[in-house]
Amino acid sequence: MRFIYPAVVSKEEDGRYHAVFPDLDTCEAYGDSLDDVLRNANHEAYAWIELEMQEDDPYLPAATDHADLDLKEGEIVRDILVIYRILEGWEE
Repeated sequence: MRFIYPAVVSKEEDGRYHAVFPDLDTCEAYGDSLDDVLRNANHEAYAWIELEMQEDDPYLPAATDHADLDLKEGEIVRDILVIYRILEGWEE
């Protein structure tokens, strides 16, 4: 399964980067560079989705359109692609 969610990225006062997912409650990431925060955001989004998929009734929200995001000055949006493989129950 493929999931694409927007991450809103900002540069903090200390020079580090911070990413939040408007659609994934409490899912966020930090990094020393833009590349680091995007890599960490991918990891965190995967972990969020994996945890949700373990629920009896998983809730995976629709992704917010970029045009609907209320960005502050200096914030950028990057789409994060998560590929989640469901292996349980599949016979090889």
